[in-house]
Amino acid sequence: MEFGEFSIKDKLGRTIILRNARPEDSKALIKYLRITSAETPYLIREPEEITITEEKEKQFIQAKIDAERELMLVAFFDGKHIGNCSLMSIAPYKRYSHRCDVAIALYKEYCGCGIGKAMLQIVLDVAKSVGYEQAELEVIAENKDAIAMYEKLGFEKFGTFPDNMKYADGSYIDAYWMMKKL
Repeated sequence: MEFGEFSIKDKLGRTIILRNARPEDSKALIKYLRITSAETPYLIREPEEITITEEKEKQFIQAKIDAERELMLVAFFDGKHIGNCSLMSIAPYKRYSHRCDVAIALYKEYCGCGIGKAMLQIVLDVAKSVGYEQAELEVIAENKDAIAMYEKLGFEKFGTFPDNMKYADGSYIDAYWMMKKL
């Protein structure tokens, strides 16, 4: 979906530009995926698993623009891409049409500044406006800051996925399934 560009102020008083992703953002988004995957153990991929080509990323972004009920919201500071928040349908079936999935990640240096919370609130508002009735997400059980933010936005824990991810060192980590009625 197309989403107009506008700005917000973060907790440090910086002006953050928010808009939907565009095909020309593909190179920056691939770089972002690689870096954020290395910065935190809370994302689903290892950096070397980011193998998407710029052309495939452009196609993915265009599909989000063309979708009536999906959005990839991106954030920029001083012209640099710093994070994104996505709204995706759970499945293309009528019985699931009331449910959406949301996800968010920022470069580590921009976490804790209110940007993620603002982006997620916007995505939740958009989700409600396009007819979704509940938003869902998965979060690693040790990601206390993210869980606190989700709870402030009205998400509740409804289940635990034991051993949700297995790391390269052989250790496992649990995740929570959280949901918010819109």
